[in-house]
Amino acid sequence: MLRQIAWKQKCSFLFLIATLLTSVGGCSGKITQANITTTNLSNHNSNRLDVVKQRGYLICGISGEIPGFSFVDFNSRYAGIDVDFCRAVASALFDDPEKVEFRELGTEERFSALKSGEIDLLSRNTTQTLSRDTDENLEFTPPIFYDAQGIMVHRASDIKKIADLAGKSICVAEGTTSYNNLEDYMTQEDIKYTPLVISDKESLYNSYEHNICQAITGDISQLVARKILLANPTYHRILPQRIAQEPLAPAIVHRDSQWFDVIKWVTFALIQAEELNINSTNLSTYKNSQDLEIKRFLGKDGDLGSPMGLSNDFTVRIIKHVGNYQEIYDRNIGEPFRLKRGQNALWKDGGLMYSPPFN
Repeated sequence: MLRQIAWKQKCSFLFLIATLLTSVGGCSGKITQANITTTNLSNHNSNRLDVVKQRGYLICGISGEIPGFSFVDFNSRYAGIDVDFCRAVASALFDDPEKVEFRELGTEERFSALKSGEIDLLSRNTTQTLSRDTDENLEFTPPIFYDAQGIMVHRASDIKKIADLAGKSICVAEGTTSYNNLEDYMTQEDIKYTPLVISDKESLYNSYEHNICQAITGDISQLVARKILLANPTYHRILPQRIAQEPLAPAIVHRDSQWFDVIKWVTFALIQAEELNINSTNLSTYKNSQDLEIKRFLGKDGDLGSPMGLSNDFTVRIIKHVGNYQEIYDRNIGEPFRLKRGQNALWKDGGLMYSPPFN
């Protein structure tokens, strides 16, 4: 059964996104997402996998306003790496990528929503840090995107490097690692600046675009995506220096080892599928493969899924419905924004992505 979720983005924003993703569709004013009911079956102390299975769909916390990660596309559908990851989990559980309810969460409420049981999984471009992993009673699964923090400036300002921002104001999102990283970096470099801290993403970028602040900082992938949405993208550039590393990872509530295993091995399945060159278009050709590694990975030999509470062919479900990691990256980041894989390439290509063995 389908339910309607209020569309928070303006139609003009969708037209801009459409130019990136070359989608075709209309502005109907509503977003259709798969869902059955919002009845809360969750018990904070329950095994989350059992709760999700009993409910019949996954509740996934996202941002909803970051192109490439989670946003509403021109077909009035959520899209992005974070969204596709939620659909990959739903595919593994239910053999149906549409059995997901998406909850848009701000930076201040994302962790409380997870800890209270309002959502099952947080897939919201969130940086994994030690303090969050311990003080916030959260558990981070493997990163699905390795990012770095950078700074974007107006070309007309003639700012060439971070040191040139001395005495200038910098827009930064409230409640994020970006603020702390910026403060640490500027203190270390003894650069005096004025932070303009704003919680709302649209207000943040509007303030920068209208030169209320002379620069804006955030994850480079986010800066690249939002730069294209500015009125005159060529008027802006991202400085070459990097402030901090930002490993973006899904999160669950601490002390739920079975649910942790499920989310962790869904991540690894996406990566391993790419390494084995198995994708959504050629999956059927591997149906009768006699390669022992491929047979194990696709659940045709051994018993890999059932110990986690999944079907043994959970990897097949994921690839069939969502694809492998390369497919997810290319359609959400690589093609629309022409952002190279970099650290998000497979280990054999010089990146950080690799999976433990499926045996």
